Amino acid sequence: MGLKDNLKILVHPYHGFNILFSISYLCAKLIEPLCFVLFPDGTSPQLNTWESEVLFFLLVVVMFRTRRSGARTTIAYISTATFYAKACNLILWFTADPAKGIIYLVSLFVHFLLVGEPVYSGPEAVTYFQGCAALDEALEKSKSDGCVWLVAFYAAWAPPCAALAPVFSKLSLEYELPNFKFGKVDIGRYPEVARKYHINDTPLSVQLPTIAIYKNGAMLMRRPTLDNNKKFLKFFFTEDNIRAAYDLNNVYLECKKRSKEKKQPRVKSD
Repeated sequence: MGLKDNLKILVHPYHGFNILFSISYLCAKLIEPLCFVLFPDGTSPQLNTWESEVLFFLLVVVMFRTRRSGARTTIAYISTATFYAKACNLILWFTADPAKGIIYLVSLFVHFLLVGEPVYSGPEAVTYFQGCAALDEALEKSKSDGCVWLVAFYAAWAPPCAALAPVFSKLSLEYELPNFKFGKVDIGRYPEVARKYHINDTPLSVQLPTIAIYKNGAMLMRRPTLDNNKKFLKFFFTEDNIRAAYDLNNVYLECKKRSKEKKQPRVKSD
């Protein structure tokens, strides 16, 4: 994703207000006119020792979480950073003045209710399954027609899933065939899918997103997967990693070959 695309996303009210919320306390304390208006007389426009420690702690947390979450894009970094920055700002506002802290909290709540995170709306060749029945039907049908399915299990509220959306859509346009299809199912909306396919859909889950590939109705592999100690191995869902891990090039060639063979008329022998 280029600089122009990133800027388009960042000017969306969701990210724009998140950035403002994240720097609100810092601006209020360091910009002299704001400091004199918002804080009691005698407060100098600078951070005290405790405030500096909180912000330093925020920096450490953001660095740790972005590394653990596998953030690889500007938007992913900003989403993670603003999430924890708002929590620190809430603590700082409440400490400075409980009334201002309540106003800040109410503002966050209103923003959460009224402004949704921007979703990918570009071209794609993806089938969206509405629950278990639709997904099970497609996989059952593939037992007879030999269709290969690459299915992404995601939750709309999870930043890693939002980051996956344009990547998955781009791959679907590149590799989609009549017998090689791409699908997605929102396990946040359909938790029964998460239960059936053994995917943890809680906010602390390391299985969001999960991508599985199916052939003839059977799962060939999925990521992330468990290691020998029954712990999930972190998988970075970049375009190149998905191509390599799921062997998309060879799957595409195999499906294309089978599709051509199916179309060719059989020659009757004498």
